[in-house]
Parts: sequence; C-alpha cells; structure tokens
Amino acid sequence: MTTIACSLVATDEDPTATPRPASTAAATSSSEQRPASPSGIAQLPSLRDLVERVGPSVVAIDTSTIGVDFFLRRVEQRGSGSGVIVRSDGYIITNDHVISDASSLRVALPDGRVLDAITVGRYPEGDIAVVKIDVDEELPTLVFADSDQVRVGDWVLAIGNALGLEGGPTVTAGIVSARGRTLQTEIGATLSDLIQTDAAFNEGNSGGPLIDLDGRVVGINTTVLASAQGIGFGVSSNSARRFSDDLIEFGAVRRPFLGLALETIRESIVVALHLPVSRGVLVTGVGDGPAGDAGVEELDVIMEIEGKPVSSKPEFLADLWSYRPGDEIALTVLRGDRQIEITVPLDESPTGS
Repeated sequence: MTTIACSLVATDEDPTATPRPASTAAATSSSEQRPASPSGIAQLPSLRDLVERVGPSVVAIDTSTIGVDFFLRRVEQRGSGSGVIVRSDGYIITNDHVISDASSLRVALPDGRVLDAITVGRYPEGDIAVVKIDVDEELPTLVFADSDQVRVGDWVLAIGNALGLEGGPTVTAGIVSARGRTLQTEIGATLSDLIQTDAAFNEGNSGGPLIDLDGRVVGINTTVLASAQGIGFGVSSNSARRFSDDLIEFGAVRRPFLGLALETIRESIVVALHLPVSRGVLVTGVGDGPAGDAGVEELDVIMEIEGKPVSSKPEFLADLWSYRPGDEIALTVLRGDRQIEITVPLDESPTGS
C-alpha cells in the first residue's frame, strides 16, 4: 500500500466537512519557507572562472632524449610533463624528473605557441627544476601560497598535461589529504614536506601546479603511488619556492648546514632515555659545524625552530631548508629537565644537499 501525504484544510462553515487538499499556492508557499539543505551541496560553485584565470600560466613540456635500442642504434625517446610560469620573463618551474635526461626541451604555451627551452638549474634531491623560454612580452604568472597555512580538507585543483592529451590541460579536483609526508624516490632521494591529495594525477601531470581556491600554488605535483587509489603527492609551495628561487639566482640550491646527526623521537627512545617529552628531534651526534659551535650537545632534544614546534626529523629539515646559509635561527632545546634557546648561524652545506 502506498501512503500519500498531503496538506488538509477544514472550513469554518462546516467543522464536520471532509477536509480538502490544500491549494497549489499554499503548497508552494510552504515549500518556499523550508530551510535550505544544511549540507550546502546544491550551493557548490563552478570552478570554471578559477580554471580560466590560472590556465594561461600552466604549460606543457615536451622532452626529447637520445637512447639506444637492442642493436645499439641511436633512437629518440619522447616524454611529456607540465610546468608553471613563475616569472613573467619566461622562468618555469617543473619537476626534475621531467627534464633530467632530456637532450632538448620544448614548451607549449596555452596560446598555441611552442618554444625551445633551456635548463636553468636542477635539484634532484627535491625533484624541482627550472627551465626558461625567451619571450618578447610579459607572461602571466602564478604566485605561491604559504603551504604552512594549508589545512587538511582544503579544496585544491591539479592542472597539467595529463597523458599528453591534445586540446589543453586536464583539470582534476580534490582535497588536501595530508601534509608533511616523506617519500623515498626511485633514485634513492628522500622527498620531504610533501602535500598529499586525492585530486587525480596521471603521467604528464608531473611539474604542474596544485592550486587552492584563490588561484595560488600550494604544491608542485610530483608523484603518485601506483599501488594506491586517490593518493598523489606534491612538493609543498614553500619548498618549491625556496628551491626555484635559488636555482634562478645561483643555478643551484644552497642548503644550510648544522653539523648534527638527528633522529625523530619515538616511544622506544622516550623509554630508553627517560625523556619527559614524546615529540621532537633527538641530537644523536655533533660534528664540526655551527650548531656544535653554538652550544648544541649530544642527546639534546630540539623542540622548536624559530618558535615553530618540531614533531619529526623530516619536518625539522623542511623548516631548516626554508632558510639560507648566512641566516641565524633560534633553536629551542630540551637538555635534561631544562629548556634553553640557542642561536645558530647557518653555514652552507659542503655537499650542497
């Protein structure tokens, strides 16, 4: 049996009269007074204006590499990736793995022009590179957001040359799924300070931007986990900006150096050393360098860097590498049951890493 619900109206003249269905006007009025859905799903805005605004600053990068086949004959191998125009005179940030083996580079602009590009600098340890094209006019650029202000659950867009498809970049949407991730790459490098997202990445997305709803770059899309679904990673905007600025200015990334061996505080360390804290970075060795000269000692626990709490070694290094040689940083250190502050002038890493 089907039950039909309707509004009923009784007349004043005959209280025993059979109720009649309410008029259409009354039903409409009642409907109009209903509160909006608390989920707000019907209110989600279109992202087309955002895509149209940032799209002119996202480029496709085509690479050509000379290799050899089974018979040792020279053959050309082609690849593709993405990039972001970060300076109006033609500087473009991308992933190092996109251009690392390339013998020639060509950049396809959104207006259809295809231009030769040169490599300005590479930083394999951070999977960031900068290339440049020569142009006569100023190009549209994107700005970097402060990735320290990004929160899990923020909406983001991934834009890039997915699968090298013709007809413009591919746009996918998702949220920030996690921050501060660390991954080991195929070449053995450790990428830290990564932003994780469920926005779909595909081959060719590498080097493209992860965009917030204000049109700012919060990450440079770098890798996916082939065994997982909905998990992609981008180099955080703060790291990407720091590395690309150095590559443009110096041709290499200048990393600061402390001269310390470090380890993330874990429960076993807390128990073994009877530590009164459960987070931070333990100093397991002090070598020649500015930190030892400034007074940092073995078994100190670094709790803060410039007032920012430290939870792990990768997080600490990501924060440290946002500074340059010559800067001074304040470390808040736990020594025994005393908390002290030590100012350390940063040297340049002798290995550049």
